[in-house]
Amino acid sequence: MKLTFEPGHQRSATAAADFGKVAVLLGGSSTEREISLLTGKAVLAALQRKGVNAQAFDPAERPLENLLAEKFDRVWIALHGPGGEDGAVQGALELLGVPYTGSGVLGSAIAMDKVRTKQLAIAVGIATAEFVVLESAAQFDDTVTRLGLPLVVKPATQGSSVGISKVMQAEDLPAAFAAARAVDRLVMAEPWLTGGEYTVGILHGRALPSIRIETPKTFYDYEAKYFRDDTRYLCPSGLGPEAEKHMGALAAAAFNAVGAFGWGRVDFMMDRNQRPLLLEINTVPGMTDHSLVPMAARAVGIDFETLAWKILETSFARRRLC
Repeated sequence: MKLTFEPGHQRSATAAADFGKVAVLLGGSSTEREISLLTGKAVLAALQRKGVNAQAFDPAERPLENLLAEKFDRVWIALHGPGGEDGAVQGALELLGVPYTGSGVLGSAIAMDKVRTKQLAIAVGIATAEFVVLESAAQFDDTVTRLGLPLVVKPATQGSSVGISKVMQAEDLPAAFAAARAVDRLVMAEPWLTGGEYTVGILHGRALPSIRIETPKTFYDYEAKYFRDDTRYLCPSGLGPEAEKHMGALAAAAFNAVGAFGWGRVDFMMDRNQRPLLLEINTVPGMTDHSLVPMAARAVGIDFETLAWKILETSFARRRLC
């Protein structure tokens, strides 16, 4: 059994029974397990409130093959980070022939890799901050000369700001590199940008209203994203109509460039000239009470339960072929 992907055949569900039996994949074994559990439990409760026959399924606790044995009809992927957001679980579901939400193997794998996302963005004319791929200490001096200080060092294939450090002086670079390398073999450095931080959700191929993020912390890190109550989210973001339209178009173009599908989130920072610079693309963004896609969806009248339902509809673009 295998799947066929027909994005033009995606349809809306008229009743909860249209979805059949749904597994919400949550937890997993990545560094973002804690947030995946929060996302998955919120999505599971929302689907159940809508009458969907949805059940939790943690691939860290039982094999994916059980999806077939337990006769699940489709999967809502709520796994974050490596193993869930990088194409790995998508590939496994393709082999099992189980339809799933969101991006496929290629789009997930590319979007999870910030370096290749930037390279593709540049190729299609989307601006991004200058960057250096750090492989060894031999590059440290040249990186500081090229990017200046302060700069940011980050793992290239992690999410939720795991392993990110701000480097204020050259002697701090080795420790920042070691922190990033501890969670990822691929490490990158970028100049520290001081402009506004914005994010744009994507749902069924359309951009949702942008959100401006303001945090009292040094940067929008793991704690600020999920647990602090003093992070400010502005939606409307304060952009004028033309700037809002432009950022939405950039987000959709970047999303399409990496081959992402269905739903996700695209993050930007403004440079000193108020030009949006692409930061990264998230193909399975958070769905917690602090999360940004639900916030943007609410701004256009889509409540959390309806959002979870609409994301589940993206699984209809994949059909089983016997």
